[in-house]
Amino acid sequence: MTIRVLLADDQALLRSAFRVLVDSEPDMEVVGEASDGAEAVEIARARGADVVLMDIRMPGTDGLAATRMITGDPQLKDVRVVMLTTFEVDEYVVDSLRAGASGFLGKGAEPDELLAAIRIAAAGEALLSPAATKGLIARFLAQGDGSGGEAAYDSSRLDALTVREREVLVQVGGGLSNDEIAARLEVSPLTVKTHVNRAMAKLSARDRAQLVVIAYETGLVRAGA
Repeated sequence: MTIRVLLADDQALLRSAFRVLVDSEPDMEVVGEASDGAEAVEIARARGADVVLMDIRMPGTDGLAATRMITGDPQLKDVRVVMLTTFEVDEYVVDSLRAGASGFLGKGAEPDELLAAIRIAAAGEALLSPAATKGLIARFLAQGDGSGGEAAYDSSRLDALTVREREVLVQVGGGLSNDEIAARLEVSPLTVKTHVNRAMAKLSARDRAQLVVIAYETGLVRAGA
């Protein structure tokens, strides 16, 4: 299956570089380029992109707003967004994950990392491998409303989960892969995958990245734990 990629960045030179890289892969093709978020949403609807490489900061409709528009559109429910950011530490990254992005990647990433990110997102996995990602999620979600007080957690969302699904969600929130979770819980990777998929369905999570956010938002996983 060919992965259909949409490039959304206000820098034409950067889009051109990404196009050359993506089109050089036999399992990928660029289906469109956008210079702002609104245009990205229009192209995603018109051309059926699988993955959007979305710049987080663009004039007009920025990447965050565009991500919300994509993830909130039932017609685009299968589209995955990888947020591109100039800096690894960015307060908008967590907002992006909350909005439905599958993860983020620094613009300074190596070509192989970028291609791997596209494949990971297309497969429905979370691009949460950089250590900075887990730290960002923990730090910003732990801040709650930004008042500096203890974060207000709502664990009622987890009521539908079984005990084992909660255990698996804790490990997902810690950034572990299915194989790593299987080894820790002494079950098969297939069993872990089943629990992850059931948790995603019960919590209406688009992908693994959303599960990580939910794990922190509900207090199931705490910052520094």
